Amino acid sequence: MRDGVVMLHGIAGAARLLRRMELALEATGFTTLNLDYDSRRKSLGTLAEDIHPAVDLFAGGLDGSVHFVCHSMGGLLARAYLARHRPARLGRVVMLGTPNGGSEIADRLQHIRAYRALFGPAGQQLVTLRDATTAALLPQVDYPIGVIAGSRSVYPITSIPLPRPHDGRVSVAKTRLDGMADHIVIRTSHPWLVRHRGSIAQTIAFLRDGKFRHS
Repeated sequence: MRDGVVMLHGIAGAARLLRRMELALEATGFTTLNLDYDSRRKSLGTLAEDIHPAVDLFAGGLDGSVHFVCHSMGGLLARAYLARHRPARLGRVVMLGTPNGGSEIADRLQHIRAYRALFGPAGQQLVTLRDATTAALLPQVDYPIGVIAGSRSVYPITSIPLPRPHDGRVSVAKTRLDGMADHIVIRTSHPWLVRHRGSIAQTIAFLRDGKFRHS
């Protein structure tokens, strides 16, 4: 019996950025579906519907569980998707640098025209104070989630508003989620969370055992 992993990149990201993680998962025995999606042009709710046909087909072809590994906003997309289209054999979910509590940077930039143009409707949903529509997309979770946060920044200027510790884009505190099964902090930056050797090892550990390897 073989499990599968759906992989979701963050806003303004691409599936290729998760390629190192994808290869490691496949080497461990997982089947993968590393999706590209139009993260900068649509809302989380619309994106959840966009990815559904591919995820549903992938899950239907597995004889094991379907897991999710998500970077940044991809974790919010997974939550929105699973609230609507939960697979019958849902396994575990790993989120890397996901702003489960919103992003203080989005709070500061949400009304700036360039930010709105670049990050679109989903970018407006990354704020810490969510409107009723966004909150309804992200209900309480009741499936095993492991959250990996970063604690190193490579953005000395733009990360100034973030409470420490943070990964340059999301504070460690805002990655936490009520109901999560485990949480771990790795000393790396936001974009490198999906390529860091430690992050990859911890992701595989959680998918296998439902917990991280805390030293």
